[in-house]
Order: sequence, then structure tokens, then C-alpha cells
Amino acid sequence: MGSPDGAPFFVVGKCVSLQKYCFIDIGNMAKLYLVPTPIGNMEDITLRALRVLKEVDLILAEDTRTSSVLLKKYEISTHMESHHKFNEHKTAAGVCEKILSGMNVALISDAGTPGISDPGFLLVRTCVEAGVEVETLPGATAFVPALVTSGFPCDRFCFEGFLPVKKGRQTKFKQLALEERTMIIYESPYRLVKTLGQMVEFFGPGRMAAVCREISKMHEECRRGTVEELHKWYSSHEPKGEIVMIVSGAGYEGGEQSEEE
Repeated sequence: MGSPDGAPFFVVGKCVSLQKYCFIDIGNMAKLYLVPTPIGNMEDITLRALRVLKEVDLILAEDTRTSSVLLKKYEISTHMESHHKFNEHKTAAGVCEKILSGMNVALISDAGTPGISDPGFLLVRTCVEAGVEVETLPGATAFVPALVTSGFPCDRFCFEGFLPVKKGRQTKFKQLALEERTMIIYESPYRLVKTLGQMVEFFGPGRMAAVCREISKMHEECRRGTVEELHKWYSSHEPKGEIVMIVSGAGYEGGEQSEEE
């Protein structure tokens, strides 16, 4: 869209997050791209993701050192800057202004899809409020393969991400004990045994679950059983790597057909 003579056409929009009015060239609007990156296997990246990362003006990375390995492998030389949970409140507005000025920007995390238990929400909200177009590419995320591999119903599920470490943790377990949908939980290997023990306490020892580790990596594993069985196993077998827990909903019985035909 532009003026009749082909010159740039500007509108004025107010950005709530920036607390000021901005001139936006809607004839040549830049975008914020959210680009998923591999969660383990470096081949799990799409051709479109590689093209976008090569074509944008700037890549925002959760950790530039980690992301530089991926970019180097695929010969991507786009300039990269840090954008993580410790600085996103300070940098989101500035990134938004860069996009409004005409720069195409891609956001990536260390692994998986930005915004899913990783930085991304704040920047997306800021851009949406400013009228910046946001485009999210489909791609790698840890919980989807874990959910499907678990063998539990996939028609209805809830994503909890990381549970509270201290404040509100017991309250969360009491709430989840009544949840009827399949539950997806991210967990640190250092807290897995504690979390399984609390599931035995709040959910009951017979609740079914699956612990999926190192998805797409060489030592990928999905161990299924009751939370009590899994607690005993990992109490004597130290867990390692990235972990996704899939927990059956309240009232689930493995022999019943839960998925819609």
C-alpha cells in the first residue's frame, strides 16, 4: 500500500508500550519473526527458518554464544544481539522502534519456539501494541513430540511449563490433582525426583506419567509408569538432560478410548 504516485505512505500510530506516537511506513512495513530452532538435532530446522534468518536485518538471540553454533553451521552471517529474560524489559521498546524504522528482526531462543518457556511474550506484546506485524514460523518445540510419544490422550491437554519452585508450589499441585486433561510439565533434572515425590503425595501413587528426556538427541528416552514407579526409578538412576513430563489427567484409565474417532 502506498500513495498514488508511489511514494511511501505513512500513518501515525500510538504505541502503548513506547508511550509515544510513531510514524509507520505501511507501504514497506517490516516484521518481527519468531523462528523456532532445533531442540537437539541440528537437522530439525526448516528451510524457511534458514531463509528468514539469512534475510532479516537483525537476529535477537537468548544466548549469542549458543546460537552462533547453529548460524555458523548453516553459514548465516546476520548480525546478532542478545535478548533474554534479564534484559527484555529494557530492550523490547528499542527493538520495536527498530522494526518501525524498517528493520526486519528475527527472535530465536537457545532451543525450540520463542515464547514457550523462553523470552518472547513481552516483545510480541510490545510489537502488537505498536501495530507491528508479528509472524511466527512453525517448527521445533519439545512438548509436542513428548505428548504424542507418551501414549496419553492428545485431544485435550494443558501446558504448565515450569512449576513454581517455592511460592505457590503446593497450591499448584492441589489444583493439578483435579485436572482432567493430560498435563505437560517442563522440569529440571535436579528437581525431577522431588517433583515426582510430590506427585505421589498430591496425585496418588497410581497416577500414570511419562518422563521424556533428551528429545531428538542421541540418548533420547521416554520412560512410562506410575508416578510412584518413576519416583523409585529416578531416585536410584540420576536423571540428566532436558526433561518433559507428561502426566495423565484425573480419572484417566489406560484401557479406555479417549481420543475422538
